[in-house]
Amino acid sequence: MCNHVSGQPGSTKKRQKSDKKPTENRQKTPSEMDKYPAINVLSIFAGFRSPKVKFGITPLRFQLPDGQSHRIAQIRQSHTERVGQAMHYHFVVRSAEQRYFHIVFDAGKLTWHLVQEFDAELLFNE
Repeated sequence: MCNHVSGQPGSTKKRQKSDKKPTENRQKTPSEMDKYPAINVLSIFAGFRSPKVKFGITPLRFQLPDGQSHRIAQIRQSHTERVGQAMHYHFVVRSAEQRYFHIVFDAGKLTWHLVQEFDAELLFNE
């Protein structure tokens, strides 16, 4: 069987074999979010904002990989960041148990990640 470059019937120019390995054998570079654990998040993607839904994306509750579940009592801070072609939506939240977390929604992969849990003393705008 002969592979033709032009794709035209009757073409006699053969395709050169490449020394490159197949794509599936190449090592993929990890994205920035891959170093943070993925979490499950119940959230609202708002079509419009209202007094109860102040953010376009609003996390309500999340579950950690170890099974712990946390209801979000307050969104303390939020900001967006462009990473390559995707947007990352960062949230600093306080849980109902008075614990603080930094979570991120990666809009490129449609995944949520836990960046860190931290103490309230690290919040400068209390």
